[in-house]
Amino acid sequence: MFNLPTQIKYSLAPLLIVIISIIMALIEPMSSDFLAYDRHQLNNLQLWRLLTGHFLHTNSMHLVLNIVGLTLLWALHGQYYQTKRYVTLFFTLCLGTSCGLFLFAPQMIWYVGLSGVLHGLFIIGAYFDIQNKFKSGWIMLLGVWLKVGHEQIYGASENVAQLIEANVAIDAHLFGTITGSIIILFYFVADKIHNNRQKI
Repeated sequence: MFNLPTQIKYSLAPLLIVIISIIMALIEPMSSDFLAYDRHQLNNLQLWRLLTGHFLHTNSMHLVLNIVGLTLLWALHGQYYQTKRYVTLFFTLCLGTSCGLFLFAPQMIWYVGLSGVLHGLFIIGAYFDIQNKFKSGWIMLLGVWLKVGHEQIYGASENVAQLIEANVAIDAHLFGTITGSIIILFYFVADKIHNNRQKI
C-alpha cells in the first residue's frame, strides 16, 4: 500500500518552497532583478543569489513543471526527510549547484529554476531507497546519471526549452547531480563508521 507522507513534519518544507516560488513569480520582474543567479552581480558580491535564484522561474510553465517535479519527489521520498533535514539538504543542493555553475560554467551568466536541485534530491532519495532495500533505488540512481550524461553529450530537449522559453540549464542538472552524489557519499561513509563502531 502506497502512503503519501502527508504529516506536517514531512510536507512543511516542500510546501514552503512551493509557496515562496509562487510568491516570487507573482512579483516578477522585481524578484528576478534582485534574486536571480546572475554572474555579474555575484562578482559584485551579491552572494544571496547563489540560493535565491532557485526559487525563480522563467514563466508559469517552468514554475508548474518544477512544482510537479518537487511534488513527485515528495510523494516518492518525502518520508525520508523531516523538516530540518529537508531544509539542510535543499539549501546545500542550491549552494552546490550554483557554485558549480559559477566555478565551472562561466558561459552561464543568468539562471533560475529548481531543476538542478531536483536532480540532487532524486539522487539522495534513490540512496535512501537503496538503504531501505528497495532495488528500484539502484535503477533511479543509474537513470539520473544516464539522463545527465545524455544531456551533456546530446543537449537538452527542444520541447522543454520551448515550454520554459529559455535554454535548458543542463549544467545545473549536472552540478545538482554531482552535489547530490557527494551528499550520498557522505551518508555512506557516515553509515559505515557508525556500523563499525556498533561492532566494537
